Amino acid sequence: MTGITDFDALRRAMAENSEQPEGPARNARAEQLLAEAEKLNIPLAVIEALGHQLKVYNYSSEKDKMFVPFSRLLRMWDERPEDFDEYETHQLHWVFKWVSSGMLDQPHIPLASIEKWLGEMEHRYRLAGHTERAVRSVEFSVAAHIGDVARAERAYEAWLAADRDRMADCHACELHDQGWWQAERGRDEEALRLWRPVLEGEFSCAHEPHTALASSLAPLLRLGRVEEARANHLRGFRLVRAMESMRGAYADHVEFCALSGNEARGLELLAQRPAYFTDDGHPRSKLDFMAVVALLMDRLTELGLGDQRVPGPAGRSWTARELAAHARAEALELAARFDRRNGTGHVSEQAHARMGRRPLVERLPLGVRATPRPAPAAPVPEQVAPGGAGQPGLPALLAEARRLSDALVPNAIEAWAAVERAAEGAELDVRDRAEIADHRAMGLGPDGAELFERAAVLYAEAGDPGESLAARARAAFVRALAGDVDGALTAVAEPYEKGRALYAEGGTGVPQAASVVMARTRILMRRAQEADGPAEALLADAEEAVREVLALVGEHADGDVRLASRAAESRAMLGELAGLRGDTERATELFERAAAEYVAAGLPWFAVEYEARLAQLAHHRGDLPAAEGALRAALEHGGPHLEPVGRAQLHLQLTEVLGGTGRFGEAADQALEAAHWADEAGEGPTLGAWARHQLGGLLLRQGRCAEAAEVLESALPDLTAETHGEGTVVQTLWWLGDCLGELGEHRTAAERRLQAAEIARHWPEQQDHATLAHLAAESLGQAGLPAEADRAYARAGELWRGLGDVHGVVRSLRARAWLALGPEEGTGTARELMASAVRECQAAREAAGDDESRLRITAELGHTHRQFGDLLARSVGESTEEDAIREAFEEALVQVVAAAGEFASLGAAALHQRTGAELAAGWLEADLGRPAEAAARARAVLAAYDGAEGDEGDEGDGEIGPVGARRAEAEQMLRLMEKGAD
Repeated sequence: MTGITDFDALRRAMAENSEQPEGPARNARAEQLLAEAEKLNIPLAVIEALGHQLKVYNYSSEKDKMFVPFSRLLRMWDERPEDFDEYETHQLHWVFKWVSSGMLDQPHIPLASIEKWLGEMEHRYRLAGHTERAVRSVEFSVAAHIGDVARAERAYEAWLAADRDRMADCHACELHDQGWWQAERGRDEEALRLWRPVLEGEFSCAHEPHTALASSLAPLLRLGRVEEARANHLRGFRLVRAMESMRGAYADHVEFCALSGNEARGLELLAQRPAYFTDDGHPRSKLDFMAVVALLMDRLTELGLGDQRVPGPAGRSWTARELAAHARAEALELAARFDRRNGTGHVSEQAHARMGRRPLVERLPLGVRATPRPAPAAPVPEQVAPGGAGQPGLPALLAEARRLSDALVPNAIEAWAAVERAAEGAELDVRDRAEIADHRAMGLGPDGAELFERAAVLYAEAGDPGESLAARARAAFVRALAGDVDGALTAVAEPYEKGRALYAEGGTGVPQAASVVMARTRILMRRAQEADGPAEALLADAEEAVREVLALVGEHADGDVRLASRAAESRAMLGELAGLRGDTERATELFERAAAEYVAAGLPWFAVEYEARLAQLAHHRGDLPAAEGALRAALEHGGPHLEPVGRAQLHLQLTEVLGGTGRFGEAADQALEAAHWADEAGEGPTLGAWARHQLGGLLLRQGRCAEAAEVLESALPDLTAETHGEGTVVQTLWWLGDCLGELGEHRTAAERRLQAAEIARHWPEQQDHATLAHLAAESLGQAGLPAEADRAYARAGELWRGLGDVHGVVRSLRARAWLALGPEEGTGTARELMASAVRECQAAREAAGDDESRLRITAELGHTHRQFGDLLARSVGESTEEDAIREAFEEALVQVVAAAGEFASLGAAALHQRTGAELAAGWLEADLGRPAEAAARARAVLAAYDGAEGDEGDEGDGEIGPVGARRAEAEQMLRLMEKGAD
């Protein structure tokens, strides 16, 4: 490390260290800087270095180290207060609060010492002329910590009653602590009311709204305001994730996961901060952390996942059950240490209460990538031996399975599986065995042909030839599902002919005959659907078969669920055929009728497929309200029977429809649901990633940048060019860059935009590449990386030139000019770049082929002249000689006047731009000592607005618009110039 040779170098080094991430490395550097300060033999240097050390300790996991530098500072103050300047005097009294409240978090410091220190603080503040506000705030913290509610309430009231002064905590911190107390006392609504200005960004500081967002989570869940809780978790966790000193707030986020059905995310949070398990510098936050670890592990154990491997303290592997015991023991041991110090049981009571909290929401989707929460292990059905004690259960299981099958309930297959498990080893009659085989075959899909044939033999043996033929027909149909349509038609021919004959002879009923005919119809439909190009003969064969089903079912459908289902399915098939013929209007009518028949028959879950088709048709023809209605009906009718992947797809379709109508909030809600159900289906890396991509974009559209950033970052690892397309990956990176820029994370925004630009670099169309390169340059400049920004702007300029986009070229040159303006670089490069921008505009205007292009380029030229003038005026530094200043202002005036001229040529459309340039010219005239010319320009501006209507705010809020602002500035200039002339 290079030694510090002077006070200024020390201050620069401390400023640089303050910008480093919280943690031991920053603390160690502060210790080194104190040693360097002591070598300078300047008391104030040591005072500032001690203050810096105290601050970095306070904002780290080593808070226990801050008492030593503070004690030294206090001793130096008592011995030589004249060594402290005004700022350091203020800081010494300010950190008194940190030290006083910080003692509470260290159980080895006796309570009597803390009370004595509180009295010392009160005495010193009174001597310094400060109010009691900060003192009463610390007293409140002491009383609340030990559980003395009466004293805490008194101190709380005295705190609020005392006048705010320079020693009072910032508004954000005060409101957080006040809200915390209200929530602690069970007044959640009042807590959230107090936190509102902090949560909405009205007040902020280094640790706010970080802690307020974290503290709000449990109250919001308790009040049922789950959407706000979700948003605050995503916003707040992003703020605390990288801050080592925020273990207490981090614990609130882990607790939120345990209370909202997001146990898997809670484990991810624990894995991101392994040091939190062992850092001992701040015992109170460790207690809070270990308590919520125990809560989360208990929850996992309760879900049957006690043996799951989980992240925990380094040095060994942990199961959830083992970590629960370890964390509980640590939390309670720490709580006991505090209580021994305090002489109460309050901290232990709090720890027990926190570890014993129950989930407040069964499952709250967050939108970020999530591992599906495994369900508890299902109980194993009791084995039923012949004549065993469990035998009476089998008839009940059979009856329930038959009831569900007769009602066509989707989970009937599972009921038959339960029958099969329970019947293992039992003596069953042949009819029972036939039904078991038949339904197991239904669950196998394309692989069920052999089992259907087995069921057919058993039905025949049981004396039911009609059902036997139906099973054989089903075996033929699943061959079509496996891709062998011709083989399926051959296989279904015999059962079809025999089934018709048997029905005609009265040897079987309508349901069995309809099953046979429907199986053949489904095969013919599949052949028609898979045909290449128009195949009217195939469509006609399928339609004839469909109408045969309808004729067979006929009047029998009323009151018979199975036959009603056949009729509705036939109606839907006719709709499918109409669609294949291109008659979408007829297809829509038939799908609507089929869906209505399913619902009327008490089979709404079968309507879902056709309502989804109706939504597609409506969306295709641009009827978004109809598409929305169909999708909402599908979700309603599917109910609990919808598979997670199907539900995710419906929510995604609804997302697109709602987004297309501009209802971005509602669309975001649907994308959130889609992401959740995709994760539940195990489709997180594919369908879930796409849903998160959509959700992130919708949140960005609403200005919810922190939430959007969390969601988009969660989507990125799963988005691939192969699965989702390069365009989706680029769009996600683009949106993420926009979010990060709004959040002030400019360096990371630049990285994301450069990633996107690199992908787009290979695209035939280079517009996106150029735009992304330009945006990346903006981010690099805002991140304080001028050299990198200049290179990126230069690259963007080349791309804009290749696209023939003069506006992009000019804006890149202007941006580079501003970057080049600085005391070290001088103004030569900046001037040349801006002059190049002017020449580009002039050349492009001469080459423009139409009036519209010339007008747009003229406006760009006006802006360039205006910026050139501003740049020249700002290039004047404090040390510039008077003649040089005058010369620069004269040059600037030329450019601003040129800008006014260009805007004037555009007429009323550029009035505000022209008057702005005129006023800028007027101020330059004034600076050059020409008040008459300045006054003339002010009068010209007023004349330009003569007769123009005012543009004050519509709501009477005192706001004024461009017209009022220009008039006010011109009037001010005129008064000043006329006064100067007098």
